Amino acid sequence: MDVSLVDRLRAGVAVFNAGHYHAAHDAWEPPYREATGDRRDYLQGLIQFAAAAHHVTTGNREGARGLADSALEYLDGQDGDIDLAPVRAWLTACRDDYDRVEGTRPPDLTYAGQRLDVRDLQYPAIAVAAPLVAEATGYDADLLEAGAEFALADLPGEPSSPFVTLVLDFLHGERRGVIVHRLDQHVTRRQAREDDVAGLFDP
Repeated sequence: MDVSLVDRLRAGVAVFNAGHYHAAHDAWEPPYREATGDRRDYLQGLIQFAAAAHHVTTGNREGARGLADSALEYLDGQDGDIDLAPVRAWLTACRDDYDRVEGTRPPDLTYAGQRLDVRDLQYPAIAVAAPLVAEATGYDADLLEAGAEFALADLPGEPSSPFVTLVLDFLHGERRGVIVHRLDQHVTRRQAREDDVAGLFDP
């Protein structure tokens, strides 16, 4: 999925704030793999922060403390649209006084001064966040990924596409079981139609 760094950062922030810490770090991994220099360190620090938060929720004291220490090194001297002051404070507490963070939520993240919720996202950040939330909540992430790809393809000329609406509705969290069933039907029909068209050019 070809999505800008800004949209991946926003998606990850919103998913993190929803409490899906492991999923949030998956939003940042694709640009991390392509980044170099300070940007790579910045993304690595965020990824390790999210992983430390995940380990705190699962009671992995040593894993959380080790990642907190490493994340602080990567984020040292870094700055960006995500406010890192509360991140550094939490990481320092996690590393030096784990009992202070155990059983508590890590700080919510802000992007450009705004605390983002999944309901604040717009496309294409929605297309990044929806499959991650699906995986974190036990739904079919591959189905949401396919629906999100179709939504992005449809958006320029067909903003009322069912894919655009269904992926958005899934992310907002209402009647997800019904939405997933309907999305599955639409994805199956679209894939069959595209397969039929592709076959027209076979020798």
